[in-house]
Amino acid sequence: MKQKSRVALVTGGALRIGAEISRELHRRGFILLIHYRSSSAAALELTRELNTEHADSAYCVQADLSSTADIERLSRFAKETTGGIDALINNASSFYPTKLGQATENDWNILIDSNLKGPYFLTQSLIDSLANRNGNVINIVDIHSERPMPDHSIYCIAKAGLAMMTKTLAKDLAPDIRVNGVSPGAILWPDNEMSEQTKQAILKKIPLSRAGGPVDIAKTVGFLIDEAPYITGQIIAVDGGRNLTI
Repeated sequence: MKQKSRVALVTGGALRIGAEISRELHRRGFILLIHYRSSSAAALELTRELNTEHADSAYCVQADLSSTADIERLSRFAKETTGGIDALINNASSFYPTKLGQATENDWNILIDSNLKGPYFLTQSLIDSLANRNGNVINIVDIHSERPMPDHSIYCIAKAGLAMMTKTLAKDLAPDIRVNGVSPGAILWPDNEMSEQTKQAILKKIPLSRAGGPVDIAKTVGFLIDEAPYITGQIIAVDGGRNLTI
């Protein structure tokens, strides 16, 4: 491992948008710490892929971000393995509907913990490391943090909290650490089955008339880290203009 290499920790970094963010930052010369909760096979495969390109340039680590003990263990792993980090990408997220009247306390805990509690306490545990390197925190938010999605109240509440966390920590951690957010629109369809009719209805609301891709999010993350040294406390919507029409 080159001592001067920058290090990035990507939560939920083995699948979907997280995996593309990991690959993009790796292309930019970062050593990657790929966090996963249960996707061990995908995390190991991506780690092997990146290490094949550049030896000793990627590591994977398991942690449950609902557990403060696991968060501290993840933070220690980052510091002990690479000496510290330059960028924290809070990408890990649980997503599913919670119809009002049927939502449970367990639903609340799962969605709030993965989307808000985990990012907050992980950021807190890495403040010293990030500050020493004039680092970056990038939170993956959601366009529905501002305009709610039907039957997803807890998820939207959690992402709204993450959006406010982005702004308040940008103030609290300046000038040593920049904190920004990326807010995806229709990038990947949910893992649960979605009808073609529903997909087309969503696409009709997008001024660019098409879905985006994980690379659109990954490149925006890279931009905020490498090409935007005077931007902090901002949340960039990457949604084809959908936020204008919701």
